[in-house]
Order: sequence, then C-alpha cells, then structure tokens
Amino acid sequence: MIMPARFKLIFMSFLAVFICYIDRINISVAIIPMQEQFGWNEAQVGIIFSIFYVGYFISMALGGFLADKYGGKVVLGIGVLLWSLFTILTPVFSYNGFLALLFIRVLIGLGEGITFPSWHSMYAHWIPFKERTRAVAITNSGIPIGTIFAYIISALIIASYSWEWVFYSFGALGVIWFFFWHRYIYAYPHQDKKITYEELTLIKNEAPANSIASKIPLSSLLRNLPFLSISIATFCNNWALFTFLSYLPKFVNGLGVSLDSSAFVLMILIPSIVSVVALISGGYLADSLIKNGYKVIKVRKTVNTIGFFGAAFCLFMVPLQESHIFIVILLCITNLFSGIGAGGFGVNHADLSPNHTGTLFGIAGSIGMIAAIISPLVAGFILELTGSWTLIFHICSAVLIFGGTFYLIFASATKQFK
Repeated sequence: MIMPARFKLIFMSFLAVFICYIDRINISVAIIPMQEQFGWNEAQVGIIFSIFYVGYFISMALGGFLADKYGGKVVLGIGVLLWSLFTILTPVFSYNGFLALLFIRVLIGLGEGITFPSWHSMYAHWIPFKERTRAVAITNSGIPIGTIFAYIISALIIASYSWEWVFYSFGALGVIWFFFWHRYIYAYPHQDKKITYEELTLIKNEAPANSIASKIPLSSLLRNLPFLSISIATFCNNWALFTFLSYLPKFVNGLGVSLDSSAFVLMILIPSIVSVVALISGGYLADSLIKNGYKVIKVRKTVNTIGFFGAAFCLFMVPLQESHIFIVILLCITNLFSGIGAGGFGVNHADLSPNHTGTLFGIAGSIGMIAAIISPLVAGFILELTGSWTLIFHICSAVLIFGGTFYLIFASATKQFK
C-alpha cells in the first residue's frame, strides 16, 4: 500500500519538529557540565538559554511570510540545514568564550525560527480541514518526543563520552533529514507527480488554502482582537513552556537527582510520554467534536480553557510538594491538560485566514517568542538572587490564567482576512 502524499509531508514535518527540539533542548542538559567547566553563574545560564530566542524571534515572522509567498519546502529545508550545521559548531564557539557561544546560539535560533510557520503554511495547502487538528497534533508531538530524546540521550552521551558529542551527533541528524526532505517533499500538492488523482481531488476540495497569499497590513493584524487573542495565548503558553524546556533538568537535578541516575530518566520520561499521548489525543478530540457538529469556536475555546486553567493549577501546586512522586504526577497532569488544549489557539490561525496561515503563525509566534526570551532570563535571575523555584512556578501559573482568560473572551473562528 502506497502512503498518501500528505502523510509523507506530516511524517517529515514531524521529524523536522523532532530535530528542532532535540537541537534546542540538548543544551538544557549539556549546560550542567558546561557550567561547571566554564564557571558560569545562574544569570549567565539564563542568558545562554534566552539568547537563542532572539534569533528565533527575528526569523519567525519572516519565515511565515516567505513560506506563504514562495512555498514552505525551500524555507524549511534551508532552515533545518543551517541550524544543524550551527549545532555541530557549538562546541567550537563555546571554547572561544561566552560571547562566541551567545553568537552561535543566536544563529541556531535564526535557523529554527522558520520551522513552525513553514509547515503550518504547507498544511494549509495540503491537509483537508477535517484532518487539520490531528495533523498539527501529530506533528507537534515531535516537541515532547524530541524533548524526551534530548533529555535522556544527552545525559547518556555526556556520561559515556562528553558534552561536545551531544552537539556533534544531534546536528548530524538534521543534515541527513535535509536529503530526504529535498528529494521526496513538494511545496504544493499539484507539484507532486506521484500523488493520486483521488488524493489531489480531496485536497483541492477540502484544504483551506486555495491560492498564494497576498499581503496583510501589519496594522490590521495588530488591531484584530481574534488574532491578538492567539498572539497573547501564544505568549502566555510560551512563558511556561520555555521556562521548563530550559530549566526542567536543572530543577530535577536540584532535587538531588543526578544526571546518570534512573530517577532522573524517569522524572523526565514519564511526564513527556504523557505529553505525547495527550497531544495526539487532544488533536483527535477536537477534530471529532467538530466533525460531530459542534461549532468550531466553541471547540477552540473549550479545549483551550481546560488546557490553560488546568495546567496553571498544577504548576501552582508543583513547588509545594516534597515528594518526587507527587511532583511527577502533577507534571503528568499538567501535560495532560496541555494536550487537551491542542485544538485551541495553536490551530486557530487557519480559521482566521487560510491563505495567510504561515504569516499569521509567524507573527503570532514572534510575539510569543518575546516570552521565550524573557522567561529564562527571569528564571535565571530569580534563581541567582533568591534560589526560589516556587516563585518561578507561580509566575508561570499566573501568566497561563491571563492567557486563557483573554483567549476565552476574544477568540473567533470566523474568517478575518481574505
């Protein structure tokens, strides 16, 4: 049986997200021996984490625009290849000083910033509407799967070899991916000579985007409350997400759990596995509700509210626990709520304007990346000045409540831009 062409795109996009996250997360583990070797303080560690998102912020909106205008295949392919090469070069720059490491981190961020708007733009042309949320959820499962892989394999590589080999080996995977992406994936369905007539007809009839995008004035976007609700939800989600993507290994390590112990692996692995299952299930849940006749906006707001408020409560409770088991259980429930929210703000862009999905995702994502820049810095300075994880968790909880409330009030699934 021949795999449908759109499924190949989903699989390769999933791998792109997986590689994106292993190359983003690896330093969260490698930073522990690197900090000891180079003598960095906690504030410097926060800067190393956050500087990556400066590059990400710069390229994200540009990547969405270029993907909508010229097709996501070339944009995503070049991005993965560049950030993979920069990942391989990270140890060289690290040994040339703190500022050199910050420079290469910005370059990695510039490469990775185009990832999500590029494949979102392609999905608007490739994926039928009734399959969209599950396709996005499957692709986004590369986030927790990549996170699991990076946390565990990085620790194993460091224990067996050295921190440098984490960057060499992870970067090489992206170079290999580029070969298959360039050879087998197409920007638009009609360019694929092997696609079946039945699949092409299905995509033409049901995929939301049907033409190459025109320009949307930025001022119109920033005055549009439904778009702003997506952007603010993205910002608030990213505040919590990137705080813990950066600091979870240090948090676990700070509980007295060593990198090479089975307890470290389990405390990272179990919540991440729950995240994978919840994310994919959440996508199917939202698609099923819409297919059964529930209004799109009711589905978007309901699952998003459950996701944000539920995760906020769990994160508030985490630092109040002394038992490692209770902490793991709360992290698992946090990820469960986040998975339920998969059909919310994260797939709302194409509802507002199918032909501009990449642009909307890129601009909203760039606004969200401001949180990714600030939150690790805030966490780093809080740890440096107070050593308090409680304050870090409670700030994340408050930010999620604000984002969930704003989205609940102002979100829409009605087309806003032609």
